[in-house]
Formats: sequence, structure tokens, C-alpha cells
Amino acid sequence: MLKTRVIPCLLLRNQGLVKTVKFKEPKYLGDPINIVKLFNDKEVDELLFLDITASVENARPPIELLSKIASECFMPLGYGGGIRNLQDIKEIFSVGIEKVTLNTYAAENPDFVREAADVFGSQSIVVSMDVKKSIWGKYELFTHGGRVGTKKEPVGFALLMEKMGAGELIVNSIDRDGTMQGYDIALIKKVSEAVGIPVIASGGAGKIADFVQAVREGGASAVAAGSFFVFHGPHRAVLINVPTPDELERAFERNDPFLDPKATKNKMNEDVA
Repeated sequence: MLKTRVIPCLLLRNQGLVKTVKFKEPKYLGDPINIVKLFNDKEVDELLFLDITASVENARPPIELLSKIASECFMPLGYGGGIRNLQDIKEIFSVGIEKVTLNTYAAENPDFVREAADVFGSQSIVVSMDVKKSIWGKYELFTHGGRVGTKKEPVGFALLMEKMGAGELIVNSIDRDGTMQGYDIALIKKVSEAVGIPVIASGGAGKIADFVQAVREGGASAVAAGSFFVFHGPHRAVLINVPTPDELERAFERNDPFLDPKATKNKMNEDVA
């Protein structure tokens, strides 16, 4: 059985789902409830929903919508966006979500990560790091949906988040987001080698071989992806595509770079929009 978690990451924007490229050009995918129902049939390990407008607009998590999503979701579910106090986390957990992901507020107030971990347990607290690479090759942590540079170096911030009690880290490359050109392996490796908690690679997956590379070369414990699961073909048609557990297991066992789920029969040709 495949031990590496493979996690579809879905972006919420104004009650709908979108997918971005380098955190820009959000393309509408459809209603989140309908898409969750499609993923229910595909045996994914878990789902992650990130509200990409909450931190920018200083909005609270959409509890009513999250309750509806959780009631339809048959697999473990995580949520991030707009979380700024313990009451937010309590309400999110109360509707059936199992993990919360902190991003902007973790960078602004690292002590909050400790408070959350002390109250709810490290296993339920995830910190997401949105990272951009400068033209000089220097990595920098960004917040507010990739709009605000923090001048924080990712490895140092990752170590601080581990110290504060985060149970997992998501390392997301802004430069690779939505490109389907592969993960930033150097970035993932820098973080995974520095910390002792699980690192989830995100940003850039376009084929199963990218998952394998993130784990074997980057040291990631799990992989997340967006475009990989929701687009098909050169015109990026909105289709839910999920490799079977057997396809994933074979890829990790053989490290076959030519195994691409887009070319298999396992795709659902529904127009989810």
C-alpha cells in the first residue's frame, strides 16, 4: 500500500472553486460541493481547501460553507484561510474539519501557532509557506496570497514553526503554482532536511513522476497538487482526473517517469463547472 499521501488542494474564492497560475489568473472550476462529490468516488487520501481571499480581505472563515463541504466529504478534510484566533479553529473543527492550515497569521504572530497547538494538538495544526525565488536565487516567504514579502528566509521560518508546535509544513512554490512543470525540488529539500516534522510539497505537479521526485529527491513526506487533479489537455479543460491507488503505487515502486495519469482511462469526463 502506498504510504505517501497525495492531496488535492482546492482554492476557494467567493464561494466557488478556482485554480491560479503563479497565484494569479484564477480560473473558475465550479461549485465546491459538486467537486467534492466527484473526489469522493476517486479514493483520494484527503482534501485541502484554501480560501485565497480571506487573508487579503481580512475575512473570517466561511463556516456555513465549510459545514456543507464537510457534510459531503467522505475523506479527511483540511482548511486554511482567514484564521486569526482560537475561536475560528474551534468553529472549523466543530463542523467536521480535521486540520487547519495557518499561513499569513502564522508569519505575523508565530506565538499563535504555539497557542493553537497547545489547545488543539500539533497533529491538527499545519503551517503553509508560500515561497518565491528572486532573480538572484534567494528564497523569500510571502503572505497575503503571495502579495506581501516578509523578508523571512524559508528554512529559518520552518524551524520556528516546528518549535512553535506545527505538526506539518506545506512548502508551496509561488513560481511553480499552476504551471504543471514540476515541484521546486531544491526548495523542498532545503526545508525537509532542516526540520523533523512532515513536509508537504506543493506547487507545480504535472505528472505522477513529479510526486515521486518530491519524495525521493526532495524528502517530502506527502505531496499536494491542484491543476494536476482538475485540468486535462493543452487547453486546460476542467475535468477531475485522479490516478488509481495502483497507478500511484507502481510509480513509487518503479519510479517510472513516463507513467502519466492523464493518458490513462482513469478520468472522469464531467464538466464540473
